[in-house]
Amino acid sequence: MISIVAITPGGAELARRLHRELPHSAVFVPARLAQGGDQAFHQPLAQVLPELFAQARGLVCIMASGIVVRVLAPHLRGKGQDPAVVVMDEAGRFAISLLSGHLGGANDLARQAAAAVGAQAVITTATDVNGLMAWDDVARREQLAIEPLRNIRRLNSLLLERQNIALVDRRHRVNHYFLPQSNVSLVANFAEAMQSRFAGRVFVTHRLLGEMQEREDLLLLRPRDLVVGIGCNRGTSAEEIEEVMRTEFAAAFLAPSSIAVVASIEDKGDEEGLIRFAENLGVPLRLFSADELNRWDAPSGPSPHARDAVGAHGVCEPAALAAGNARTLLIKKKKRGNVTLAVAEVG
Repeated sequence: MISIVAITPGGAELARRLHRELPHSAVFVPARLAQGGDQAFHQPLAQVLPELFAQARGLVCIMASGIVVRVLAPHLRGKGQDPAVVVMDEAGRFAISLLSGHLGGANDLARQAAAAVGAQAVITTATDVNGLMAWDDVARREQLAIEPLRNIRRLNSLLLERQNIALVDRRHRVNHYFLPQSNVSLVANFAEAMQSRFAGRVFVTHRLLGEMQEREDLLLLRPRDLVVGIGCNRGTSAEEIEEVMRTEFAAAFLAPSSIAVVASIEDKGDEEGLIRFAENLGVPLRLFSADELNRWDAPSGPSPHARDAVGAHGVCEPAALAAGNARTLLIKKKKRGNVTLAVAEVG
């Protein structure tokens, strides 16, 4: 949700105009200014603004930028966690992208707010000023995880400096954003990208690359394209499931940050450990009936235990294939302790 916060009568009116134009937004004003549909607050702004900052996807603050900076400064967490923050003057002349311009989406939110009320968007991030797409902006748009986040500054600087950058993007997820830029070259594989003529490298991959991932000139963009099928005994903890997942992912050189979905059978819909495992990853849990799973072949063969327990010839393998609409598995059924696991790539 986008929280639009105003503290003056004129700001409140502008907030309501924005609310009518911005989907999934809400207006927050002091109780003395509240009208129908507004969210009224009685606490001091210094308490309300940090609370909204912690909860909202984005903040539009119709007030002086100095107020916002002073109130939020102690609550900043980092580039990867902070929401978008945009500041507007109550006359509606300017929409300033103040915080999390790329990853949080503040630059786009400033443009949307400006377009809604006829204001001027103020964008100060260097790549935007120079008409370039930044790596973290593209990652947000394409829902790619970034590893390591600390290398964003280096790779964006190389864009600005027109240094040669190798891009490995076999599924063509992001290359269309960058190929018009003469310093970004699409190359076929990691070996070619490691040639000395490149000052930086960006790999779009769900593969782990070992010690190579520690390089300061390398950015990994992780597509959300892996489905983890899970079977487990009753009462299995989220911690045990996660330990099995991380062990098998490491053995197969797969990145956990590329997990898009956790899948299992409907009988596990009340399994607290499985539910919490998916929640901890921040991904949905998809459940299938036994009949649905039986439409998919289990490459490791039918399981008498699964057939007797839940009526399906398998759980983890057919669940991964069904949720990913995939034909093959990257990890066939592995059993460790109370957990069975399989992994498919989204088809």
